[in-house]
Amino acid sequence: MVGVLLIVIIFMLVLLGSVAKGLLPLGLVWLYLALSIITFLVYAWDKSAAIAQRWRTKESTLHLLAIGGGWPGAYAAQRLLRHKSVKASFKRMFWLSVVVNLAFFVWLFSLHGAEFLANLSLLLSNILA
Repeated sequence: MVGVLLIVIIFMLVLLGSVAKGLLPLGLVWLYLALSIITFLVYAWDKSAAIAQRWRTKESTLHLLAIGGGWPGAYAAQRLLRHKSVKASFKRMFWLSVVVNLAFFVWLFSLHGAEFLANLSLLLSNILA
């Protein structure tokens, strides 16, 4: 568990350091933070639904949130709430989604990734203007 927590901390430090150096936009920090909070809350809601035997969140939804950037919140929920932390097939898909998200994150440092971020930033500024 300590090793995985270290991965989360290192990821966050790399993210914040990259933003501080101007390599990545600040919006990426907000995106990871928002998705992590949302993902944590969805896990909490799903745990509550499981206990009360109500309608549950699809596992695919939880994985999509993780792959989109909510994996730190998902990991926190798995540890703090003890939810979705036992089923082996779910854990495999969760860690695959983390790897895919981290691969995309690393890709953002490439020339194509930088172009993608620049185009996305331009698109968002045009939409918000």
